[in-house]
Amino acid sequence: MVDSWNDLEVYQNSFELQRKVFVLSRKWPAEERYALTDQIRRSSRSISSNLAEAWAKRRYPAHFLSKLADSDGELQETLHWLRTAYDCGYIDPPISAELAELTDLIGKQLGTVINKYESFCF
Repeated sequence: MVDSWNDLEVYQNSFELQRKVFVLSRKWPAEERYALTDQIRRSSRSISSNLAEAWAKRRYPAHFLSKLADSDGELQETLHWLRTAYDCGYIDPPISAELAELTDLIGKQLGTVINKYESFCF
């Protein structure tokens, strides 16, 4: 039984992703601070924050679904920035593979919640 947004596995995994992104991005060059680092930190944090906000909107199914779609959009943006960081040489292949596995899991979990969004509403 899911009693809050914090109980959702997709939330827990997306929060873990944001933590990993934050730790990883601390090592990036200072010149990337505003271009890449801030962007990826913002988008990775927005995945879980949109899930938390969506939870509060469950009374309104269309709004709940919209916030879930926002979360998915932030996941896609984070994937873009991860690819950019990898192509710039800021992420080593093993770490990139680990992040790819985690983002794939989050995407699947988020897709399941989106496809069954009505079951979360009241």
